[in-house]
Amino acid sequence: MTTMSYAVSDSMTMLRRNLKHAQRYPAMTVSVVAMPVVMLLLFTYVFGGALGNGIGGTATGGTAYIDYVAPGIILMAATSGALATAVGVSVDMTEGIVNRFRTMAISRASFLTGHVVGSVIQTLVSIAAVIGVALLMGFRPGAGPAEWAAAVGLLTLLTFALTWLAAAIGLVARNPETASNIPLPFQFLPFVGSAIVPPESMPTGLRWFAEYQPYTPVIETLRGLLMGTSIGSSGIAAVAWCLGLTAAGYWWARSAFRRVK
Repeated sequence: MTTMSYAVSDSMTMLRRNLKHAQRYPAMTVSVVAMPVVMLLLFTYVFGGALGNGIGGTATGGTAYIDYVAPGIILMAATSGALATAVGVSVDMTEGIVNRFRTMAISRASFLTGHVVGSVIQTLVSIAAVIGVALLMGFRPGAGPAEWAAAVGLLTLLTFALTWLAAAIGLVARNPETASNIPLPFQFLPFVGSAIVPPESMPTGLRWFAEYQPYTPVIETLRGLLMGTSIGSSGIAAVAWCLGLTAAGYWWARSAFRRVK
């Protein structure tokens, strides 16, 4: 076998390990799904009427507002997986299992690869669950197969980027409690974007931040793909942000793992 073959085989072993952990301890996975679902219920049934009427146009009333807010909440499901990744990596680092791995004849890259790929799979399952709940609540996207494929691809790319960043956070955090707190901005940054209301409705300074932060072009692209609205230049910006965050997270995680004693 070649070096690459060994690395792939070891990464698959680590992937199976992480997926088995998720099956045996499903509390974290459930919490990843629960928060976006609660947000969807809250903003549709509690605030939906007022926010929908405030936005105007087709988003009037709680029922129609879900078509605006659901893509943003679906994106939040992608960001929620970062918390589980950071905690999982930190637990392995603090419990000493990584030192045991270092004494074994396995690829050094397989530890991070297994965590990242496993977390991406779990997060995509969570996203599918949130989409299912949104459909039951009245979300009616007009996307065809090509648009759905593009939307899933974008969500996968974003999840991959955030997972690498979260893995790096788990490596540098002192303990799992710290690792669970640092990724919180990933989860709440969509609120200061176009997930809940258009940036045009915000004060000038906040509007500028909302328009140029990473999540807004992703949300607008996702909303355009699912609802058939204009995407404009958001698609290019969304992919660029995702690729940039992936590169930054990968470099940070690999550098932090090399420094671990």
